[in-house]
Amino acid sequence: MTAETSDATTAGSTTATGVVLTDPAADKVKALLAQEGRDDLALRVAVQPGGCSGLRYQLFFDERTLDGDAVQEYYEGAVKVVVDRMSVPYLAGATIDFVDTIEKQGFTIDNPNAGGSCACGDSFH
Repeated sequence: MTAETSDATTAGSTTATGVVLTDPAADKVKALLAQEGRDDLALRVAVQPGGCSGLRYQLFFDERTLDGDAVQEYYEGAVKVVVDRMSVPYLAGATIDFVDTIEKQGFTIDNPNAGGSCACGDSFH
């Protein structure tokens, strides 16, 4: 299986089958990468078994490239989003946003493939 590649040159644009980073999310990822002082890291988004609904999201910076990874670029390659081939079907069309309000701060994922989520919002099915 070959990796899907999207060359999105601005935040918020992508192919319909990939993960969409909103402008605030792409800005936050770019700022975190600058803070780390590394340009070899990508934001890896994965779906793992766990949580009370069966599946949960994992977002972390990764320097590895795995066989079958779907890679999307934002800000002319300054921000890369990587999804492993097993997670791609669960995340197709998902939107990652960054929220910074009094009540909540962090990344949120709006996933059209999730049939439901738990009360705490940590996992989905």
